[in-house]
Amino acid sequence: MRHRVPVALAALTLLFAAACGTGGEPVDQGAEATLPATPPAAELDLDATANVRLVLEPTSLNTFTTAGVALDQVLLDNVYQGLVGIDTNQNGKIVPRLATSWDIAPDGLSYTFHLVSNARFHDGSPLTAADAAWSLQQQIAPGTKSVKASGFSSVREVSAPDPATVLVTLTERDTDLLWNLTQRGGIVYKQGTDFATLDGVANGSGPFTLAGWNRGASLSLARNENYWGDKAKVAEVVFHYIKEANTANNAQETGQTDVQTGADPTLLQPFTGDSGFTVLKGNTTDEFTLAFNGAQAPFTDPRVRHAIRQAIDKNAIVSAVGAGTRIGSPVPPQDPWYEDLTAIDAHDPGSARTLLAEAGFGDGLALTLDVPSIYPSAISDVLVSNLKEVGVTLTVRPVEFQNWLTKVYTNKDFQLSLVDHAEARDLDNYTKPTYYFGYDDAGVRDLFARARTAASDTERDELLRQATRRIAEAAAADWLFVAQTTTVVRAGVYGVPQHETSTRFDVSGLAIAARK
Repeated sequence: MRHRVPVALAALTLLFAAACGTGGEPVDQGAEATLPATPPAAELDLDATANVRLVLEPTSLNTFTTAGVALDQVLLDNVYQGLVGIDTNQNGKIVPRLATSWDIAPDGLSYTFHLVSNARFHDGSPLTAADAAWSLQQQIAPGTKSVKASGFSSVREVSAPDPATVLVTLTERDTDLLWNLTQRGGIVYKQGTDFATLDGVANGSGPFTLAGWNRGASLSLARNENYWGDKAKVAEVVFHYIKEANTANNAQETGQTDVQTGADPTLLQPFTGDSGFTVLKGNTTDEFTLAFNGAQAPFTDPRVRHAIRQAIDKNAIVSAVGAGTRIGSPVPPQDPWYEDLTAIDAHDPGSARTLLAEAGFGDGLALTLDVPSIYPSAISDVLVSNLKEVGVTLTVRPVEFQNWLTKVYTNKDFQLSLVDHAEARDLDNYTKPTYYFGYDDAGVRDLFARARTAASDTERDELLRQATRRIAEAAAADWLFVAQTTTVVRAGVYGVPQHETSTRFDVSGLAIAARK
C-alpha cells in the first residue's frame, strides 16, 4: 500500500509465487527462469495483439483522484509518464523518463530536471517544461484532490525557467522526492487538463494510448505511433481481468492469453517442464498484513497483539499458499532499509497463551476477521487453526473489496483484518494515527521525519531501520509474508516484466514472434 494514497491497497492480486520463505529467506529452488532476448524486428509480428491476464480491475481510470495500484499497474509507464521512473529489474532503481537527467543542489533544496527534446502528448501537442511544472503545481495547490499530494509536502515552488527545464524548490531536504516522482504523483499531464474527465479519456505521453475499457472484462491499449522514444513492438495490448485461478490457467493453456500474471503457484503443473511456456518468478512489495484495530480493546493491550503474533505460524501460511517470504515487519527485502525482524514475536504458542492469560483472557477470547473474498481461504484457515490452539476463537467474515473499503478502511469497523498492502515504500502508514489500524507512536513519527530530511541515504536508511524495528517491537500489526509473483509466458513472447508486476506492468518491451 503506497503511503501517499488512501486505499492504495487495491492491488489485491493473488501473487503467491516462487519459493516458500523460512527464516526470512526464500527457499532456493535453483536457477531462476528468464526469457530469451527479444529477436530482431524482422523476426517479430509488429502488428500483433498481446493478451495479458491480470487479476484486479481498476475502479476508475482517474489517475489524479482515484486510489489503487490496479490503476498504476496498467497506466503507469504505458500511457502516462513522469520525469523519472523505476527499473523493476534493479530493485526499483530510479531511471530517466521524460527527464534525461537531473541535478540536485548541494544543500538538497532544489532539483533541476532536463527534459527530452521531442516528447509529445497523445493529442499531438508538444510536452514542455511548462506542462511538467503545472502538473506538479497541481499536487501542491491548496485544496488539491490529488491522492498523492502528501508526497510533495516539502515542495515550495515549481517553475519552468525554459521549455526544457523544470526547477523544483523545497522547504527542506526530502530524501523521498525522487521516489515520489516515479509514482503516480509525478505524472506529467498536459497543462490545463480537466482532471474530472480522466475516468473516460487519457492524454498521456507514453508508448501506448488508451484504446478502450470494457468494464468488468478487459482494458485495451494501442501503440502510440508518434511516440517520442522507441516504438512499442506490438500493435495492441489487451488486459483481461480474470480473478479465478483455474479459469486463468485455462485461458493460458488454450492460447486465449499470451501472459498470465499472478498465477497460482499450486496450479503450475500444466506449464512446468513444457517447452511451450516459461514460468517467471519475481519479487513484489505485496505485504500480506494482519491488521489490529489498535483503537479498540482488546488490541489496546500490547500483550494481546504480541500474543496473536506469536500464535501464528508464518511458515504454515506460506506453505498453504505455496509462496512467499517471511519478513517480520512492513518492509520488504528489496528496500534499502530492510532488516530481517522475523525473530521478533516468533512462533511460540506457549508464550502466546501466557500473554493472553496475563491480559485477562485465560478462559478464551472471541475475535472476528474481515478479509476481502478475493484471497484464498488457505490463509484464513491457518489463522483459525493457529489461534484456536492458544484459546482464541476466530470468526472469518469474507467481504467484497468495495465493502471492505467502506467497513474496515473508512469506518474502522473491525477487530482483525487481512489485506495485501501492495504499494512500494509504504512505511509512513505507521506514522498516521488516523490510519485504519490506529497505530500511534510519536517516536516513529520523529524517526520518519528525520529520515525524510536526512543528509544522505545512509543516514536515512539507518533511521528507517530504527523506525521499522520500533513498529515491529510494538506489534503494530502482524506481517504474515511478502508475496512473490509467478508469471506464465507463452513461447514466442518476449519482453515480459518479471518483478513488481502488481504495481506496474510496463509493456513497452513486449514482443511476439512472427509465425513461420
